[in-house]
Amino acid sequence: MKSKLKIGLALSGGGARGISHLGVLKGLNEAGIYPTQVSGTSAGAIAGAMYCQGYQPEEILQIILDTNFFRFMRPAISWRGILKMSSIESLFKLYFEHNDFSQLKVPLTVTATDIKKGKTIYFSEGPLIPPVMASCCIPGMFEPIIIGKKHLVDGGVLNNLPVEPLDGICDFVIGVNCNHLPQESNITNMKSLIERSVIMMMNHNVYSRKPKCDYFLEVPGLGKYGVFDLKKAKELFQVGYEQVSVFIDENPSILELSNSKTKK
Repeated sequence: MKSKLKIGLALSGGGARGISHLGVLKGLNEAGIYPTQVSGTSAGAIAGAMYCQGYQPEEILQIILDTNFFRFMRPAISWRGILKMSSIESLFKLYFEHNDFSQLKVPLTVTATDIKKGKTIYFSEGPLIPPVMASCCIPGMFEPIIIGKKHLVDGGVLNNLPVEPLDGICDFVIGVNCNHLPQESNITNMKSLIERSVIMMMNHNVYSRKPKCDYFLEVPGLGKYGVFDLKKAKELFQVGYEQVSVFIDENPSILELSNSKTKK
């Protein structure tokens, strides 16, 4: 009997753009491709955690549509950030009652950045919610999350495509980036200039890890969406879903990873 392939899935960060990961997951599952291990940063950590918990991609989308995410944010009286990420903890507890990596249906690694030591930290055991919050903690916008003696911020600062936890463990690694920038000939304001520059830095971080992926899937043009563009959730989901068909047409060998008898 043919042994089951170990398929790793690395999901980038990117704010609301990370909703496209859910569409990609739906498309991969429909093609019979189910990750056996997931690694994620920031929005990729949230999408990964929900999926590894057992929620189906469309269920996760509906949760996003039904949840007023911003009402869970509270001002932070601190020089370290303008918002408290910890106030979102009650929202996460609704969907991760066990709050434990070991209770997930698919193994997950969450990436964060130790801002004091300037190094990437990986979490794959113990309490789940604090590392997921830390992984999403955009520097300057949110106060760092403290776990033990570590002051943690967004994992994408140093590693926005965490393939390392999958390397050498999985037979195949699929990397998914949700920050592709469309070509721009006319940048008209400071906001656009800063946002574009930040995404370019994030993508340099991602592309340096592309050679570690057996398959690298990038949904075109997602850089035009804002970090908090949650009103475009359905659109982001759909473009991610549709890109999988395009990717399979261009990379038919990925169907060799299909294990259609494996159901989540």
